[in-house]
Amino acid sequence: MDVTTLNQMLASAKVDEQHPAAVELGRETLDTTSRQEVFERCARLAGGMEQQGLKRGDRVVMLAPNSVDWIISALGILHVGGVVVPLDTQMPGEDMQHALNDCEPHFAITTRALRPRLAEIEEQVRLFVLDDESLDDAQDEVGAEPWARLLEAEPIPIRARVEDVAALFYTSGTTGPPKGVPLTHFNIASNVEALRTQNLADSRDRILVPLPFHHVYPFTVGILIPLTLGAPIIIPFSLVGPQIVRALREGDATLMLAVPRLYEAIWNALHERVAGRGKLAAEVFSGLLKLSIVARRRFGWQLGKRLFGKLHQRIAPRLRLMVAGGAALDPELGARLQGLGWDVATGYGLSETSPILTMNPPESVRLESAGAALPGVELRISEKGEILARGPNVFSGYWNLPEKTREALDDQGWFHTGDVGWLDEDGYLYIQGRKSAMIVLSGGENVDPERVEKALTASAKIREAGVLAHKDRLAAAVVPEPDLLHEASGEDLPRAVESAVNEAARELPSHHRPGELRITLDPLPRTRLGKLRRHKLKALFESLGNVDETSPAAPEPITPEAMAPEDQQLLSDPAAEKTWHYLARRFNDIRLTPDSSLARDLDIDSLSWVDLTLALREHAGIDLDDAAISRVQNVRDLLNEAAGASGADEAGEDFLTSLGQPEDMLNDDQKAMLAPRSALQRTTGVVLLGLARAISYLFMDLEVRGNIPTKGRYLIAPRHLSLLDPLVLARILDRHQLESLYWAGWTGMLFSGPVTHWLSRCARVLPIDPGTAPRSSLALAVTCLERGYSLVWFPEGRRSLDGNLQAFKPGMGLVLCAKPVPVIPIWIEGTWEALPPGRRMPKRERVRVVIGEPIDPERFKGDEQAIARLVHDEVAALAKR
Repeated sequence: MDVTTLNQMLASAKVDEQHPAAVELGRETLDTTSRQEVFERCARLAGGMEQQGLKRGDRVVMLAPNSVDWIISALGILHVGGVVVPLDTQMPGEDMQHALNDCEPHFAITTRALRPRLAEIEEQVRLFVLDDESLDDAQDEVGAEPWARLLEAEPIPIRARVEDVAALFYTSGTTGPPKGVPLTHFNIASNVEALRTQNLADSRDRILVPLPFHHVYPFTVGILIPLTLGAPIIIPFSLVGPQIVRALREGDATLMLAVPRLYEAIWNALHERVAGRGKLAAEVFSGLLKLSIVARRRFGWQLGKRLFGKLHQRIAPRLRLMVAGGAALDPELGARLQGLGWDVATGYGLSETSPILTMNPPESVRLESAGAALPGVELRISEKGEILARGPNVFSGYWNLPEKTREALDDQGWFHTGDVGWLDEDGYLYIQGRKSAMIVLSGGENVDPERVEKALTASAKIREAGVLAHKDRLAAAVVPEPDLLHEASGEDLPRAVESAVNEAARELPSHHRPGELRITLDPLPRTRLGKLRRHKLKALFESLGNVDETSPAAPEPITPEAMAPEDQQLLSDPAAEKTWHYLARRFNDIRLTPDSSLARDLDIDSLSWVDLTLALREHAGIDLDDAAISRVQNVRDLLNEAAGASGADEAGEDFLTSLGQPEDMLNDDQKAMLAPRSALQRTTGVVLLGLARAISYLFMDLEVRGNIPTKGRYLIAPRHLSLLDPLVLARILDRHQLESLYWAGWTGMLFSGPVTHWLSRCARVLPIDPGTAPRSSLALAVTCLERGYSLVWFPEGRRSLDGNLQAFKPGMGLVLCAKPVPVIPIWIEGTWEALPPGRRMPKRERVRVVIGEPIDPERFKGDEQAIARLVHDEVAALAKR
């Protein structure tokens, strides 16, 4: 195999230099960079680094998110003969310090946001900041320089040699501190050449890489392979679901390179969406999918794109191939993806093997297998069942770890992978698990913890499980699903978790069933790719205390470092990160996690949604529309919406400005609610009023203090305890007052059908639809006031469940910000005792009503929250009168 340096290999590719090398998506942009631009800037950057003193073999730390500039930086370092040391932007602090101390870098490239993570080495390295051109022409106070200055140098020839170390990758550290894995140009280039023989793609393809470039898998397969083939690399704005789907569509991706967890997320989102359409739709979808899978397996017919054509058009019209690596792809998931109409390819390898050892190409894929060895790679199975590998892509030893090197490489050059498996007669490799993860109990039983963990997490009540040996017993640290936490608490929670674990483990052999459980509410320690960090699992288990105890949950937001890897990845999106930080500041005295329910845990109901979107516009720079309400149940959903939201246009009109012209926000049905009523509707309204007053006389002994003004327009803000509250107001208002006011009513109760809709129209009730249209509902309220009518608005948003005064929602504050009118505070007591929530028939009670003096709009200072608090305090003060 004729192998050269990586830069020579890329330069020799027979591809038009004007052909796109990369397509990079911004928040709302899409930029294309040609091969000529990439390689010219790479050579200039190499010249700039050489001028700064970089020599062959010098290590250059790269700590930055994916971008075209990241690729140019890496290629430039390779060009001049330096060693790329790509580090995970989400690497835990302890591991980061270990890697920085271990590699002894001479240079570092980072961003403004990530620069603080390199603070301890800033004085020892030449530091270049990718996104900061505002630094002085020379240096800032601690020596950082703008990265762009490196591009001002003249291009230089390739300095690297084939035997030079090209990159130093740090493993994810599942069994201990990260180990440095040096790979030479020869190692990586030989793997690239071997992968090219698999014919997975060519220059007509467009390859989406939704993986962080710091890992050897996307570095080799996601950057070097596409550049060698001439296929453009599509770089999403961030590595989160909405932006990945956007990149698939806008980038015209034909091939996606990802890890199994991402494909699982795609399948789960699709499955949930279908299930949400009803039982019939779910059964039809399931039937068509099974038909497609069977037709492909038995006859080779590929029906998926025809049966699910609309799905392809919506998600990725041109996507044909999904490549999975970094971990084993579940065969059932692979079959589902095939059934939906996509080809699937898988592979197996490790950082130490540059990284691919075997490939499972789509035309001959065996989903249960890891594939067959690449050209030049030798595989064999040791007497103990361990997979051994040898070839030009295998590294020569760990960085600064001679003992670990002797353990991993034998005298004949065989690399001991640490994985257990077997080869079939066709040379296909089958992997059974990690040798180091296997648990051997004193009775001689061998337990594969991953098998047990997979069985436990199949339960709808168990989110995560980490299995280990504890005092010669099989034990597990368990993270319950949030729904279970709301179903059971206190002493009931351990029993509920134990029951769920026993049910899930019923099909396992007896020695595979955990005998000791400990519960934690925080995610288990995992690597960026989702693998359990088993050396930290043991420490976590010990820290959880006695059997059946639950780890305490501090009443404060969880730290990003303690989140699950996919949630940490979600925060890599700038808008999602700003949204999280805003929520953490606003709810700093409660346990805030990505699973926190907006309604149940944060008390953000649908009318509070508008207030939240205004805050996110200010603090996160995004616009969320009303349609997002139906998709947001918890904080994780909100972060996903933030990641996929459009940026707030500073020159654009915000919601409060829009409320200056409220009628422009109304549809025809809403405008009709304010139109004059017909004679029949007026007559019906009088009948309804009489009925309401009759019921109030029947069940209430009413005591009223104060009066509602007879002239002017007001917003009437009563306390809300019971369904009887509107009847109380109808009794104390005279007919003239009733003719000049409207009532704000929840659509779910008063507009649920044509009859109730018509009766509500007769009674002058305006439809407030917090579930799907809170903005237009608020605009309807403002329009009502603008037309000179008064409005009854229950500012608590719902009836009190316990008879206590609740916090007032900011919706009323938004209405008053847009249309400042006097507010009539009203205290009501006694209706909760007469008809509390849950009771069908009222009982007769004494009801007391205190009407306060109008609140002058001149007192409305500050934002909608401040106005809501002011009115709340005025209503509460009436209780003492």
